[in-house]
Amino acid sequence: MSGRDDGGGGNSSYGKKAFKRSRAHFADRITADGRDGWPVEAGRYRLVVSRACPWASRALVSRRLLGLEDAVSLAVTDPIQDDRSWRFTLDPGGRDPVLGIRYLSEAYDRRETDYPGGVSVPAVVDVPSGQLVTNDYQQSTLDFATEWTALHREGAPDLYPAERRDEMDALMDDVFHDVNNGVYKAGFANGQEKYETACTALFRRLESLGRRLERQRYLVGDTITEADIRLFTTLVRFDAVYHGHFKCNRWKLTESRVLWGYVRDLYQTPGFGDTVDFDHIKRHYYQVHTGINPSGIVPLGPDLAGWTTPHHREELGGRPFGDGTPPGPVPAGEEVAARGRP
Repeated sequence: MSGRDDGGGGNSSYGKKAFKRSRAHFADRITADGRDGWPVEAGRYRLVVSRACPWASRALVSRRLLGLEDAVSLAVTDPIQDDRSWRFTLDPGGRDPVLGIRYLSEAYDRRETDYPGGVSVPAVVDVPSGQLVTNDYQQSTLDFATEWTALHREGAPDLYPAERRDEMDALMDDVFHDVNNGVYKAGFANGQEKYETACTALFRRLESLGRRLERQRYLVGDTITEADIRLFTTLVRFDAVYHGHFKCNRWKLTESRVLWGYVRDLYQTPGFGDTVDFDHIKRHYYQVHTGINPSGIVPLGPDLAGWTTPHHREELGGRPFGDGTPPGPVPAGEEVAARGRP
């Protein structure tokens, strides 16, 4: 999720100009062999996220499931951006305690002076130099799963199994275009036809996914994979922001028996719901996107009580972590605030 006014009008421009998601400009990879100059190394890198952002939430879930908390430190930004984008106003003195910066843009500028694009999360920053390594949200979690294996916790799941990758890649591509990005194409559409096209494709894909998940607990195989993480981070925000704020309102997620059961199953699985902050999510979307919500009013609903109700998805079988085990407790200092949880 990107911020910072790049000449296009900033937050007030949402919904007033054609929406297009930019590709990651900084696509270096952190790998076991360090071929891009960034070797896997415990303690060297800091993951910067917003708990409001679905793209950053992928990295949060992956990091938890794989047990990389001690290897990759975490910085959480304020969900409300100003004109310089993501800021560390949640930290004492308004500075990240490890990087010593007030704005994530400072790490971008250390990498490339006067970079003209948006400042997006998730971002991985090299702590010794203070410069951005990558903002490639598509590749970063795949690398967590495949390049960081030497630092995975004991019992970590295989989130990107080699024998399933072709199937996963095709499915994740469809989900990206129609669902992950589809809600934004609908919400930021600047014309009726563009909105209707995006919204129609979104619900058509959701209905297809519902049929798939009616007969199996997870998207690919009988265990949790990267594909589930990518779908979850959109679905968990659906009724809270996309249904109303983005006008994706043909039906609510709670009205889909299969998808509502599926997302609650994941939410109640360690590593998923314990990374979600509904307070950050709602305040960001409704207060930052002034182009489509000029009043900045944040709705009181929806009622979050249903997230912890029985889902009965275990009746379909499946082994959430395969031959592995659930992650341990959330590390001290990374807990979601009480008002952000059901």
